[in-house]
Amino acid sequence: MTAMTPEELIAEHTVYSCVMGSRAFGLATEGSDTDVRGIYLAPTRLFWRFEKPPTHIEGPADEQFSWELERFCELALRANPNILECLHSPLVEQLDDTGRELLSLRGAFLSRRAHETFARYALGQRKKLDADVRQHGAPRWKHAMHLLRLLMSCRDLLRTGVLTIDVGAEREPLLAVKRGEVSWPQVESWMARLAAESDEAASASPLPPEPDRARVADFLYRVRRASALKADAYDEVVQRVVPGGALGQ
Repeated sequence: MTAMTPEELIAEHTVYSCVMGSRAFGLATEGSDTDVRGIYLAPTRLFWRFEKPPTHIEGPADEQFSWELERFCELALRANPNILECLHSPLVEQLDDTGRELLSLRGAFLSRRAHETFARYALGQRKKLDADVRQHGAPRWKHAMHLLRLLMSCRDLLRTGVLTIDVGAEREPLLAVKRGEVSWPQVESWMARLAAESDEAASASPLPPEPDRARVADFLYRVRRASALKADAYDEVVQRVVPGGALGQ
């Protein structure tokens, strides 16, 4: 099999794509971007070459980013917040049988690890907000809003074992933060309360201590094997139609 361009991988091998960002979180306003995130399954034969297929692709459209399935699963098993949220977007754009099976495995990726990874990510974002306050006297309010949303999502995940990314009834209070209508001390207090509630929820969370790595590994093995067998079946058909015909290698 000849190498494939990033555009061909996205166009021909995407198994799942969704809209993320403010539109998925229920925080969209006029002019909000449409952020598309996707997962593609690179054909197994591409891994038999010296040059491996890319683990991720930016584009080809604006605000579009995709991961190769294995890389996506690795990050999800580590409880990467952005990756886990992709599997729970209410705005699915593209889905095939492999994508459906991946979505059926959403629970296998969830574990109490989320407490640490979400908190670590939140701490990094908080440091940036504090730097803005020191330098400019105020944070970037949009970023403050999204940090509050993330802390809510983490708390509720630890409490319920279910990851819900739409903010629901919290939309207006969060948009008030984005508009700068809530003072920074009030926002700080809100963040501290959400962090404390997450810590409390973690100790009694219904989530398992670790993700179900074996279940995800079995899924990856089966889809890689199916891809290889599909290619072999195609070769046999070509050889029958054009005996001895050379396939592009």
